[in-house]
Amino acid sequence: MPATDADLIRTLVTPERLREFFAPRSIAVVGASDTSGWARFVAASCQAAGFSGPLIPVHPAHRTVFGRPAVASLRDLAEPVDVAFIMAPAGAVESVLDDAGAAGVRHAIVLAAGYRELGEPGRAAEQRMIARAAAHGITVLGPNCLGFLNAHAAAAPFALTVPPPLLAGPVGIALQSGALASVVLAFAHAHAIGVSTLATMGNEAMIAATDVLEYLIEDDATGVICLFLEQISDPARFARAAERADRAGKPIVVLKAGASPAGREVALAHTGAVAGDDAVVDAVLRQLNVIRVTSIEELLSTAALLGYDRWPAGRRMGVVTASGGACDLIADRAAAEGVEIPEFAPETVAAIDPLIPPFASVRNPLDVTGYFLANRRTSALTAVDHALAAAAADPGLDFVLFTGLTLPQARPDETAAAVLAERAAWLGERIASAPIPVISVAHTCVDVSEYGREVLDRGSIHMLGGIDLGMTALGHALRWLENRGRPQGTVIGGGPARSAAGGAPWSEAAARDLLAGSGVPVVPGELVNSADAAVAAAQRLGLPVVLKVCSAQITHKSDIGGVAVGPRTEEEVRAAYARVTAAGRGVPGARVDGVLVSPMRAGGLELIAGVTVDPTFGPVLAVGLGGVWVEVLGDTSLRVLPVYPGEVKRMLGELRGSALLRGARGSRPADLDALAEAICRLGDAAAALDGSLRALEVNPLWVDGDQVEALDVLIVTADRSKEGP
Repeated sequence: MPATDADLIRTLVTPERLREFFAPRSIAVVGASDTSGWARFVAASCQAAGFSGPLIPVHPAHRTVFGRPAVASLRDLAEPVDVAFIMAPAGAVESVLDDAGAAGVRHAIVLAAGYRELGEPGRAAEQRMIARAAAHGITVLGPNCLGFLNAHAAAAPFALTVPPPLLAGPVGIALQSGALASVVLAFAHAHAIGVSTLATMGNEAMIAATDVLEYLIEDDATGVICLFLEQISDPARFARAAERADRAGKPIVVLKAGASPAGREVALAHTGAVAGDDAVVDAVLRQLNVIRVTSIEELLSTAALLGYDRWPAGRRMGVVTASGGACDLIADRAAAEGVEIPEFAPETVAAIDPLIPPFASVRNPLDVTGYFLANRRTSALTAVDHALAAAAADPGLDFVLFTGLTLPQARPDETAAAVLAERAAWLGERIASAPIPVISVAHTCVDVSEYGREVLDRGSIHMLGGIDLGMTALGHALRWLENRGRPQGTVIGGGPARSAAGGAPWSEAAARDLLAGSGVPVVPGELVNSADAAVAAAQRLGLPVVLKVCSAQITHKSDIGGVAVGPRTEEEVRAAYARVTAAGRGVPGARVDGVLVSPMRAGGLELIAGVTVDPTFGPVLAVGLGGVWVEVLGDTSLRVLPVYPGEVKRMLGELRGSALLRGARGSRPADLDALAEAICRLGDAAAALDGSLRALEVNPLWVDGDQVEALDVLIVTADRSKEGP
């Protein structure tokens, strides 16, 4: 698309323009008929949302649709509508856009498929359609799109089922999927999770998911943002938006498809999206403090916790239940999420002790037991409620998890209903006024009945759907809270690499020079071209030594016998020199520059640190256990460059083998500051290659206490002029 068109489109998708787009007061449905299922969905969705503005059918052959007066064309409207939902076939869409432009319509949704997802001809048709819309000053959502709903604005030009009533709430949602939106809405409805705006993105020809993300960040009705993504097409903009969301205190929760090769193929077939390497995507989201989840249930449960409940100030959790089994389950899940369950303070124990039967004990997690259920009730409140009040005042806790409220599926008799209403009102007030957050959770992920919603609404209580989902959501929330302020969105996704296929390796001597020039500590070494010189170098460096054939054309020196480890005498050095030189000369086409002699390093720990280039996100740093462990364990952590020492230390802490760095089994602990600094310098070396990098790898990167050295270096670039001497 020409730059002028792109600049024009940017003016049509600003957050200000999208605020207008997502709050229409009048809607036209082009192509509506009594037999159109899509049009019927839109009419029903608007009714479920409580839309009170004009909903005008447009069809050249029908005077009425669904009992509403219809017009033949958008040009026949008495006044412009805010949004036109275009249900015409792909071949007729541009003509309808001409009508919309003539009628003064500023916004449109395009339902039709048959564009980018069909390949290059469809992509060209999509660009023509969008150029036509932009020329008329029309903002377009789609094509291949089912529309949106805005619960707070009571508007829903949305061609799917909306379970009534539509509950307005804090959760904003953007989906790079259409039909999945109905599943999301069904789960939200079943668990009393209110939404602000929900948008299906279609092919994102004009309005992209990042545009909706930016709109939701500025939307006062949205407190937390959910995204279902098949791709991140503009990493730099996404990263900057994530940084703004972090500053604004609006968590982003992402369900990202395409983790498997099959998933990436499905994404490509669905909307023409290229899903990208999942490990890199995972690293980027972690780097941006974006919560990544693996299911719709997890997506919405996490959003509900962050959208409705007060945020804990730490990981110290109190647990109040009426079930010993629930205590066990919660304790297990807490351990998995790194949540602490400390002992209650003495004053808390003293307050709770009179509330429980003699055979029970006051401990955290607390089981008040079901003993009180056998006694005749004298008030609306029970022992578990009074225990909650005591636990919420405990000075050693950051929050309380409460499973003491059970909702009936159907409305009970009037007496029981009145008691439950009184109790829910008390709980709501107690939760709102407690010194620390109280998080209410159901035992299992069951649907909340209409009556249950009524009870929760009267008490202004939100209940998470089940212990397992609730604890998972809690773990996500705590990690998000702890990492606030970390995102460096302005430096991520600077653009794809300019490198080409079939890159050129450097000789190790040249690679060592680049790293040393960037401040990476490199093991001392000398390049020699005779056995006598090898002996002299070994004596200067200190025996035993390592000898390696040095050739840009030989990247796997060990495989051809080009490495000799541990010669301890002059005779052994001479023999090793002859051996590795012969091995190098035996490789067809290899130019042998000489033999690299280095002192041998023993003890310590070997890591691998390297930079490769992702086609979407650019240079990516990988750190993990090196040497023989790299292939056995596959224990690595990734970040998009640039990174800083603090972030590298977090990477090292993510490794399953991180205990080895801390000095496991009496070994010398690594100086993590020195190690992180060396790895950051490695990133600087990669950046110095100015886009020509294909791969840079140090394996092993040796660390022993405060000693850090690169022992073996490989660099591959696309530009053969940078191959080195």
